[in-house]
Amino acid sequence: MDYLPAYEFQKCVDRYHGDYKLRNFSCRDQFLSMAFAQLTYRESLRDIETCLRSIGSKLYHMGFRSTIARSTLADANESHDWRIYADFAQVLIAMARPLYAHDPMGVELNQSLYALDSTTIDLCLSLFPWAKFRQHKAAVKMHTLLDLHGNIPTFIRITDGKVHDVNILDEILPEAGAFYILDRGYIDFERLFVFTLCSAFFVVRTKENVLLERRYSHPVDKTTGVRSDHTVILTAIESAKAYPDPLRRVSYLDAETEKRLKFLTNNFVLPALTIAQTYKCRWQIELFFKWIKQHLRIKAFYGTSENAVKTQI
Repeated sequence: MDYLPAYEFQKCVDRYHGDYKLRNFSCRDQFLSMAFAQLTYRESLRDIETCLRSIGSKLYHMGFRSTIARSTLADANESHDWRIYADFAQVLIAMARPLYAHDPMGVELNQSLYALDSTTIDLCLSLFPWAKFRQHKAAVKMHTLLDLHGNIPTFIRITDGKVHDVNILDEILPEAGAFYILDRGYIDFERLFVFTLCSAFFVVRTKENVLLERRYSHPVDKTTGVRSDHTVILTAIESAKAYPDPLRRVSYLDAETEKRLKFLTNNFVLPALTIAQTYKCRWQIELFFKWIKQHLRIKAFYGTSENAVKTQI
């Protein structure tokens, strides 16, 4: 805990009046309890309380300033604004990213590379009625933008399961010169045009029903797996109105799976093979979701309210 900047944490608490009129069990106590629960994989509030109370004489030196009780921790998870911990997460991310800025990504690229995707966390509908997903099922979605230098999430938004992935593009401010790797669920040409206006690049898998007209064909080396490299324009009226600029379509045959993949991008400079390789890096976000579900306390929750769930994530 010595590595965590206490001043920055207090700034996050003050921003949302987290400790306003609190006599005991501050936001810092709650943060230490929840961090302990994650790091030691506690099963429940009672488990957290029992473990911490068993080393009661050491709690003060660990930073705790009040007695740990499961009812008090439950109340804190319900009442302390989850945005305190979301903002503090961004502080820690800003500290961690420079440490991995020069890590290899598996593709020769000087610019920043991000992958955007979401994972669904299933919940019990009777316990989490606010997270209605289907008729007999509840769920929340964790939308994540992953920096592929070090696989660190730079943006996380938690919504209920009904929110479509494409809506998250409205909340992301593209970084000029960076590459964003997107799956087919994010095809919305009006939103993708924002990336072009911000001088950012996207690589997205195209759908069968996207109507395109080929303008130019570029030579390709078919031994690399690239099958075609075309400059195209959108022909559907609404799509062409939303995205009036030309696009680049790269067709690639994956030798391992023998699948033909087609990508759309607004970058006309990189080699076609590099465009295909950047999309292959998107698999890192699937591994990230798998890792957090296996190693963090993220599938079972210590509270049932929306605030408690978002606080824990």
